[in-house]
Amino acid sequence: MLQRGTDGIPPLLVTVTTPTAIALYPDHPGIQVWVGQVTPAVATTFIQDHSIGAILDASHPFATEISQRAIDLAQQHHLPYLRYERPATTMGEPWRDRCDREGLVLLHRWADLFQPQYLTPCDRTLLTVGTRQLAAFAPWHNQTTLFARVLPQPQALEAALAAGFLPQRLVALRPPVSPELETALWQQWQITQVVTKASGTAGGEAQKRDLAARLGLRLLVLARPPVQYPAQTQTLEAAGTFVLTMGHLDATKGTMVR
Repeated sequence: MLQRGTDGIPPLLVTVTTPTAIALYPDHPGIQVWVGQVTPAVATTFIQDHSIGAILDASHPFATEISQRAIDLAQQHHLPYLRYERPATTMGEPWRDRCDREGLVLLHRWADLFQPQYLTPCDRTLLTVGTRQLAAFAPWHNQTTLFARVLPQPQALEAALAAGFLPQRLVALRPPVSPELETALWQQWQITQVVTKASGTAGGEAQKRDLAARLGLRLLVLARPPVQYPAQTQTLEAAGTFVLTMGHLDATKGTMVR
């Protein structure tokens, strides 16, 4: 059973998938962090055991499976649902890269990236797209030069090596990465273009845009996948109001944050 904080804040149950993510949340009597995956097999028991009364979906913009699972849970158990979506990064001023190509390219589909004009023999490409997507680049190692930044986790490094990435073309760093370190890495590897996700300023997208423009590199940005959210906001104030309102409506239940 979730416990209400002594300051009257409604109880929150934050679900994360890895133990290292626990450190992202403050030590507060009204916040409980649960490590694991709320799969359909355990969902009903999970909702009941933790007295969940509402769901605030604050997952990564590209974690569509988690969002869809949260939506399904809310609908199945008739729970209020709100999606907090990170604000998108503004486009900014256009630029040309050192090869006189358009500096900022927005790709609407993942498949759009795997084209000869984006993975050329002359390019040295840094991938900052997460570990799960690296296997798709395995056939391209003989056609272009690929580097990848992954999380400092054994499974991430194993996945990158299995996808054909050479050890000397991998770096394990946990965001946020400072502009100084990012710049040094790109220059050390003589990067000509970077592939990233439209994850918003919180995901480092704005910093990559600024650095790419300053260094004359091409930035390929993967657009956020479309999801039909039942209710959505881009402000933390609205998300906080949702949590407080749900807590006051039923003091015996808490809000699950994903």
